[in-house]
Amino acid sequence: MTRADDAPIALARQEESESDRISSDRVVPLRRPGQWVSAAVVLVLLALAVRTLFTNPRFQWPVVWRYFTTAPVLNGLVLTLWLTAAVMICGYVLGAVLAVMRLSRNPVLRLVSFGYVWLIRSVPPLVQLLFWYELASLYPELSLGIPFGPTFVTVKTAHLFTGLLAAFVGLTLDVAAFSSEIIRGGILSVERGQLEAAQALGIGPLRIFRRIVLPQAMPAIVPATGNMLIAMLKATSIVSVIAVQDLLYSVQLIYNQNFLIIPLLLVATIWYILLTTVLSIGQYYVERFYSRGRRGHRRLWTITRVNLPLFRQLPGIS
Repeated sequence: MTRADDAPIALARQEESESDRISSDRVVPLRRPGQWVSAAVVLVLLALAVRTLFTNPRFQWPVVWRYFTTAPVLNGLVLTLWLTAAVMICGYVLGAVLAVMRLSRNPVLRLVSFGYVWLIRSVPPLVQLLFWYELASLYPELSLGIPFGPTFVTVKTAHLFTGLLAAFVGLTLDVAAFSSEIIRGGILSVERGQLEAAQALGIGPLRIFRRIVLPQAMPAIVPATGNMLIAMLKATSIVSVIAVQDLLYSVQLIYNQNFLIIPLLLVATIWYILLTTVLSIGQYYVERFYSRGRRGHRRLWTITRVNLPLFRQLPGIS
């Protein structure tokens, strides 16, 4: 073998040894001092917040725990949960009807659905509650009978629309408007070609919706629905302005008597935090159920870890 033939072999061996040397060197991770500084600042602020919670005597934590499970507070909590569940169920049923109307080929139904959503979304929920609570001023009586004909039943609205019924009606109508857009968006996320293929195979409309449209629309509907459920749980606190004895109004009645405002507001705050935490965890598992077969869905601990910059730097955590 000539020297000319040995040169490429020697060059290849030299490159291989250089590659082995580089691979054997320890890889130094990129330093991010700004991330560590920001994490340190956040931890210091968090420590100060925790310290003031336990060292400031004006929070009166013994008073908080004394009233935390009293009967008036628990009764208000039950009413809050009942109102949230009833409003969400009835609101979504009405919202589904409005979504179907909006997707209908009938221009009258589309116009009515669009007008309803536009009107309800334009009026703040508190204004709606006050309107329904004062309905007796506008319509002292409600009648049931033949249009432009005889009346069979007449009811005085002053006795019919109590604060609780006004809260239920006002919040339900508000949820219906927003839920109709959520459902409509989920249905529109399904590719049109799949519906046309199912129709070509002779599958009925109801089965198409139940087996093709709904399973694919749910991953788009569930996150927004979970957020609306949590928002509605907190929004029920506005019913206190019309004297509905929910969780907030219950603690207001107590601190109007003993003037322990901050401790009793903390009672309501802690209950809201606990309830929203439970709902958030439930939302995560429902989303995971409907995201089966899709990539990118991570475990709850992984989501928590990646949102904590300090923990991302710790070795051995995956």
